Amino acid sequence: MNLTGINQITLRVNDVRLSEEFYAGILGFRVDYRAGANISYLRINSDMLVLVKAETPGTADARDIRVDHFGFRLASDAEVDEAAVYLDDRGVHLVTRPAHRREGRAFFVMDPDGNLIEFYSMNATGLQPLAENIDTRTASDIASDSRRELAAGRDLKKTRRSRK
Repeated sequence: MNLTGINQITLRVNDVRLSEEFYAGILGFRVDYRAGANISYLRINSDMLVLVKAETPGTADARDIRVDHFGFRLASDAEVDEAAVYLDDRGVHLVTRPAHRREGRAFFVMDPDGNLIEFYSMNATGLQPLAENIDTRTASDIASDSRRELAAGRDLKKTRRSRK
């Protein structure tokens, strides 16, 4: 077997159109195809994200029906910082501010359904050894406070400053 990449990521979402607005309107995916009101196929280059209306509404703390997190690679540390400003200006909830992690400079946001998304620039040498200035928390640990706030019904449109 010789895999050549990932064909798609499929997310179950509460509101397909709201998620479409986030992924297409803010992140720049292109709506490739809509299969009725309950499924949207979005593309960015050759990568596909499929949004499927959840059969039962999910909540941000119901992690059993969601992925842990997924990430988008950016070309440089500067682009990571610019992306954080861009998303913050559009009211996207930043779970963390850009920081140095083992894979490179990164930050996390949540989509309208509470899915955790990482934006990062990969170090040319791959994962870095542990060091004092590197954030080593897991994605789940990073998002736990935000998920509790979502579950409690708080409005997370405003960016919460990272504790780092």
